[in-house]
Amino acid sequence: MEALFGGSFDPVHVGHLVAAETVGDALGATIRFLPAREQPLKRAARVAHGASPEQRAEMLQLAVAGNPRLAVERIELTLPTPSYTVRTLRALAQREPGNRFTLLLGADAAAELAAWFEVDALPQLADVVVFARPGAPLPRHPAISRIVEVPALDVSATMIRERVRHARSIRYLVPDAVRDYIAARGLYRK
Repeated sequence: MEALFGGSFDPVHVGHLVAAETVGDALGATIRFLPAREQPLKRAARVAHGASPEQRAEMLQLAVAGNPRLAVERIELTLPTPSYTVRTLRALAQREPGNRFTLLLGADAAAELAAWFEVDALPQLADVVVFARPGAPLPRHPAISRIVEVPALDVSATMIRERVRHARSIRYLVPDAVRDYIAARGLYRK
């Protein structure tokens, strides 16, 4: 089974990796991280990415190196913006006919499902699995087929960008190779 874990990953952090590993174990799946070129809900809120889509994909590649269960899927970087999940799933179905995917969503993303573009088409294109921290409110939506509990880690990409902006350490919050990449390219300093 192959699962797709989409998001901004601006930057990828240990919370993303722990969630992917935990869900991969629970489902017996390999996980493809799917960096969004431009997320529509963030676009509407005028939230700009701190790193380019290519840089975010490169950081993901560094983060998953050495783990055969994890990979990076760059298809959204070639599709028109904004990055609608149904458009991505259709493009993958065309490229890989007969391959049924599982779409992984964090509880926060799943809580916004009602606002997604063509959300009613999701169940025909993929099985939707939500991962949530213990005790976190669980979203309800007809497209959701399963919920998997993942360890609670209080880390976010927003917090990491803020720490970099204020010259504070991000060691142990992101893989070392990602930390080095951020430093070498001067990301998130503005």
